[in-house]
Parts: sequence; structure tokens; C-alpha cells
Amino acid sequence: MKKVIIIGATSGIGKELASQYIQRGWEVGITGRRKELLDERKKQEPEKVYTACFDVQGDENIPRVKDLIQELKGMDLFIYNAGVGDVSSQLDWEIEKRTYQTNVKGFIELVHFAFNYFIEKGEGQIVVISSIASIRGNSFAPAYSASKAFASNYCEGLSLKAKRLKKNVVITDVQPGFVATAMAKGKGRFWEAPVAKAVNQIIRAISQKKRLVYITRRWALVAWIMKWVPWFVYKRIG
Repeated sequence: MKKVIIIGATSGIGKELASQYIQRGWEVGITGRRKELLDERKKQEPEKVYTACFDVQGDENIPRVKDLIQELKGMDLFIYNAGVGDVSSQLDWEIEKRTYQTNVKGFIELVHFAFNYFIEKGEGQIVVISSIASIRGNSFAPAYSASKAFASNYCEGLSLKAKRLKKNVVITDVQPGFVATAMAKGKGRFWEAPVAKAVNQIIRAISQKKRLVYITRRWALVAWIMKWVPWFVYKRIG
């Protein structure tokens, strides 16, 4: 039986990913800050669900994931879905700090660990839920777009490293546009996808071992435009 660990699985995309992998017969390890939500999910599927309650901003990331792997008796797929993305219109330090600790510090600690775990194992797949916001800077949430750019570039670097090491370790960078979760903020959100639709496309991309995927697929057009729009235009909207 295949085994997946999902970091940040108590709501939104992470919760739906857990549900769909359970339906597919996987054993699923889920993490999050809210113990009551983890316990509730465990009660629903006690034979398939394993839990670990911790905040990725803290100092227990690696020990807790090691314990979860031991409970699962292995890991085939690792998904980093934890993230924050609050608007920081006045460049509030608490927002910037929280964004860094979750989207950069927690991210690199756990993805670094998962990569080396799979390198030693000889195979595996890491999936990172990044964002279309990784493509350019953003005045409304500068730390968020920068942190997602960090994550996406790190994914690309690890993909290259796995190839140089000649190991069957796949790194999949998932860049969603708007998805109908609590993370989605602001007015005028266009092409906003229901969570189930977004997760269906994410799981398909994972099974196809994609290196980079936009969710939903139409956001590839937005990504292309954002990459090539010149600064004198972008500075009016970014």
C-alpha cells in the first residue's frame, strides 16, 4: 500500500488531497496546527490515517515527520501544502515574519529532509503547492510572492540535483491561481476553481510526474503573460 504525508492538511487543498488519496486506497499521514481537526479525520478513517500535530513555524518539524514516517512504515509521496498569504499593505512585520517562517523556513526544512530521505531510498516524489504569485513581485503581499518564488526555484534546483545524482526522485511544483479556499483573498477573483476540481488536476499531475503544473490549466496563459509583460506595464498593476 502506498503512503503519502501531507503537510498542512486540516483545511482547503490539503484536506481534499487527504480525502482523495484515502479514497484511492493510500495510507495517509496528515499534519496541522489544529489537533481537534486532525483527531476528527483520524476517527473517520482510523486504519488509513496517521496524524502529527505541529506548527511548521516551530522547531519540531523534522522529529515529528520522522515519527510519522515510522508510524506509516515508510513514505512514497511527500506534499508540502502549508502556507500563509496575508495582505501586507502597510508592510506589517508580523505578517512578513509569519509568511517567512511558514513559506520559507518550514518549507525548506521539511522539503530538504524529504529529498534526502528519497535519495537514500532511491525513489520518491515531492510535491510543493506554490502559487502563480511566484512569477513576479507583488506590492500587496511582497513576502508571499517572494516566498513562493523561493519555493519554486528550490523545486527546480532539486529536480536538477536529482538528475545529477541519477536518482528516481521527482519534484512537482504546483502553481495554483485562485482556488476557493480561506487562503484566497481580495475582490474580483477570476477563474476561481472549486477545491475538488483543483485537487483532481493536482493529483493527475502528480500521477503523471509533472515537474511544473498550473492549476487550473488555463492559468498557464496568465503565467506566460506575467513572465513577459514589461516592467513599465507591470509596475502599474503589481
